[in-house]
Amino acid sequence: MNALSRIRRSLSRDSGRALQWTIVTSAPKGEAGELWGDTWFARDLAAALRRAGQHARVVSRAGATSERRAEDDVVVVLRGLREVVPLVDSSTVWLLWVISHPELVSADELRSYDAVFVASEHWKAPAEIEVTALLQATDPSRFAPLSRDSGAHDVLFVGSTRGEFRPAVRGVLRSDRADDLLLYGVGWAEFVEQSRITGEFLANEDLPAAYSAADIVLNDHHREMAEAGFLSNRLFDAVASGARVLTDRAVGLEETFGASVVAFDNEDHLVDLLAQPIEVVFGDSASRRLAAARIAEQHSFDQRAGVLIERAREIRDTR
Repeated sequence: MNALSRIRRSLSRDSGRALQWTIVTSAPKGEAGELWGDTWFARDLAAALRRAGQHARVVSRAGATSERRAEDDVVVVLRGLREVVPLVDSSTVWLLWVISHPELVSADELRSYDAVFVASEHWKAPAEIEVTALLQATDPSRFAPLSRDSGAHDVLFVGSTRGEFRPAVRGVLRSDRADDLLLYGVGWAEFVEQSRITGEFLANEDLPAAYSAADIVLNDHHREMAEAGFLSNRLFDAVASGARVLTDRAVGLEETFGASVVAFDNEDHLVDLLAQPIEVVFGDSASRRLAAARIAEQHSFDQRAGVLIERAREIRDTR
């Protein structure tokens, strides 16, 4: 019996009522928040909680300290760029899930939560505070291998500049496959010609088809996240879609994805990989489908929701 099956069996024996969950993202409210991957991550988690019989809603960082949080049974804070301080004198269970920027997280912040999860199996929390590894995830009902055009040549990158000329994009533009680049994201006009920008936004609902259709999907990490083993959510979605993925190296990459993701050491290495025949660099379609099935089984939002539910109920039972 796998871990997900054990969690589901445990939950099925739990006669407790459905809990009210709020997931707090680090994204701003309104239209701006729709451009943040954190928003969609939170929605996928909320959907998984609902499938597990819970009540769940998503709020932006503006709603983190609303008086309504005291009405929740459980609040999950997805830690990004900004700290959220849990409300005191509340019966609510506050869970912190650090999914990015671990370098910003302090020991005092971690101590203020009932339990802490981190999207890395290698990060050491400050002051040796106990944390539970909980990697990022995907929704296999949306991200799954689709039929693709065998003649596709697109090299796809989806992401903002983050204020820098990101290595994956700079590398492909130096390669022989520069004209195959499909580039989506904000801020790129500062670094590349306008003609190189496919669009500022690729709708989340269009991502599964885009990943499956692309010849290659590109990814890279913040340096701090790569060094601490915080693997990009894009990796889970793209591999679950059966895509060929090129990414920079990150701690824990091979442990999680095996040979289903190919890592480049630097821009020169990326240029070299892009120059090689694609069948030399990547596995065949059968191996990619096997990888997609493994990620769907082991790294789904349903699995992550089960872990969170189990911990929340354990905490509530001790109060």
